[in-house]
Amino acid sequence: MNHIETLTRYTANFVDELVCSGLRHVVISPGSRSTPLAMLLTEHEKVQEWILIDERSAAYYALGIAKQTKEPVALVCTSGTAAANYFPAVVEAYYQRIPLVVLTADRPHELRDVGASQTINQIHMYGDFVKKSWEMALPEKTPEMLRYVRNRASRVMMDAVAGNPGPIHVNFPFREPLTPDLTLDNLWGERKEEVYNPVCEGEKRLSEDHLQALAKKLANKRGVIVCGPQVDETLANSIVALSEALQAPILTDPLSQLRTGTHDLSNIVTTADTIFRSESLRRQLAPDYIIRFGAMPISKSYLFFIQEHETALQIVVEDNQEMREPTNHHSEYLFVQSRLFCDDLLSFIAESNERQQEWLNTWQRLETLTATKLQQSDAATLTEGEVIRDVIHHMPEDSILFVANSMPVRDVDTFLQRMDKRIRIEANRGTSGIDGTMSSALGVAATTKRHVTLIIGDLSFYHDMNSLLAARHYNINITILLINNNGGGIFSFLPQAQDAKHFEALFGTPLNIDFKHSAAMYGAAYHLVTDKLTFEKVAKENMPANGVTIIEIQTARDENVIWHRELWKKIEKRLLEHELNL
Repeated sequence: MNHIETLTRYTANFVDELVCSGLRHVVISPGSRSTPLAMLLTEHEKVQEWILIDERSAAYYALGIAKQTKEPVALVCTSGTAAANYFPAVVEAYYQRIPLVVLTADRPHELRDVGASQTINQIHMYGDFVKKSWEMALPEKTPEMLRYVRNRASRVMMDAVAGNPGPIHVNFPFREPLTPDLTLDNLWGERKEEVYNPVCEGEKRLSEDHLQALAKKLANKRGVIVCGPQVDETLANSIVALSEALQAPILTDPLSQLRTGTHDLSNIVTTADTIFRSESLRRQLAPDYIIRFGAMPISKSYLFFIQEHETALQIVVEDNQEMREPTNHHSEYLFVQSRLFCDDLLSFIAESNERQQEWLNTWQRLETLTATKLQQSDAATLTEGEVIRDVIHHMPEDSILFVANSMPVRDVDTFLQRMDKRIRIEANRGTSGIDGTMSSALGVAATTKRHVTLIIGDLSFYHDMNSLLAARHYNINITILLINNNGGGIFSFLPQAQDAKHFEALFGTPLNIDFKHSAAMYGAAYHLVTDKLTFEKVAKENMPANGVTIIEIQTARDENVIWHRELWKKIEKRLLEHELNL
């Protein structure tokens, strides 16, 4: 049997088993050594291929698709530094619990460590940032080897989603020639009705004894339920029911998926970040317990709050085993399915008392006062916070907001308030970096019928600008609100801003770029907005809109800091005037 047929059979069986195990999307960055994988994945009728030239952008694009579909997405690249360019997105996927299947092509063993071109050590190259890393055997076509590749492909897909989802790395050494024969009979091999290794998992829930003991700890206590970033859109009603039984407010991160929707919003607190900016209020609102679902919230003032209340009973609920508690406080971890935990605990909770009811009422009053002040804020000129608030207002029902890190996500935390309009909020908060934001948003937009709005700063936009090529190539619909404060706006809120000598060069980092040329280069519609009336008009007309629309808002970093701080100060003054009755 010749080399080409062996290569084709081996690779085709691997690809087909990926598909049988649920693979639907692959993002390919062109290269020579990856030819067998690229061609056979493109040839398979059940796989949607996306071709992105820049590997860094491609990896974040795949991450966005996986976020939207909640399924593993494959990545394919050639050998050498191409695979290294996947690294930032692989790290993000690991910490964000996103399933990626990273397929890297490699030189065969005899070309390693001998100075061969485009050859680096790719074995375990992603280190501890993948759940598993495998080096595949060299292609053979024996029945044993074809069973091996099917078994490995099935395990790859299984491991990507088992427990906490995450990235898997598979390295393929290929010898030349590399072009597979797509005309072979029975190209995809011995196909089966089910996956090669079917897996069944049971429910994870607490015993009645554990539930009873926990309910006893919570009885007659005043606490808070905290929902950090999490992706389960079915959790809301169960959390609300638990909140009502405990008479505990639900402090919600913008990525909790609880601030908007058709569930009961009366116990939802969206303004905790603003409330906790007051040291006095943090002290007065001391809880007896904190039950947290999802990752740690974005809010730094919430971090201050829990640091100052170390003695409170802290319970962290995780669907699968992993500890995410950066305070290192004594905590109780419950590794159970969150929705089932809420539902199961309800029948063990004692009837609430007047003290607990007043506690919840106090939080509800604080939420109403703070939210009203945030909505009433009205500056003479365009401000970043108000722009984000108003963009959310203009977003259509059942749409998606993808928000960049640094200032945008913090302004969304401040200004995204309770609404029965359904909006899903997405962001890359695994490592909270600025790279790849636009690529991930485009990956989401490419695989949904819901309108996607991206809010992004100028540095993040510049960092990922070439991702707009994919938007043009695949006719992706997305509205991009580009907040251009000519640099890193969040640094103006940090102590570094007091160093006048070094601040601009090291932290402010002004770009001085005219972004209308970027829009023109990639064929995007572009609007520069300088006043409120124009912004209202442009936002209404372009949400939703076909193709890529970039709405640029130019602001001043120094004015933005002053505006935010004055607003928080006014709200704190108003809240401290209010009698808390604790």
